[in-house]
Amino acid sequence: MKSTLQPGVGTSATLTIDRDRTIDFMGEKARVYATPMLVRDIEMTCRNLLLQHLDAGEDSVGTRVEVDHLAATLMGMPVTLDVKITEVKGRAVTFEVNGRDSVEPICRCRHHRFVVDVKTTESRLAAKAQKAGLA
Repeated sequence: MKSTLQPGVGTSATLTIDRDRTIDFMGEKARVYATPMLVRDIEMTCRNLLLQHLDAGEDSVGTRVEVDHLAATLMGMPVTLDVKITEVKGRAVTFEVNGRDSVEPICRCRHHRFVVDVKTTESRLAAKAQKAGLA
């Protein structure tokens, strides 16, 4: 991890809600941003911020997501996710996330990620696959 990984570091990401990010179970007139896709977008935005502050061979994995999905966002609307690091404890990093569409706030979230060494993680997962009979 680089010394630039500090509380207060942040970024914003803007995306457009496409069909793949929407629910389909209430029909075409009720296609809105799906909560699981919101969580994925939050995780990816936080990961992308972290990658700028990690050394070669490091990455991160999500360990916790606490999200309030506050409002529906229609297909075709832009969404902005504002992400800020609030705490760094060793390899554990906590983020505060606020999201809005062009009309209103749509979410608030606390997200936790853990910085990992990719090669070490690959070895650990290979050992688990062996124990599970998947290797």
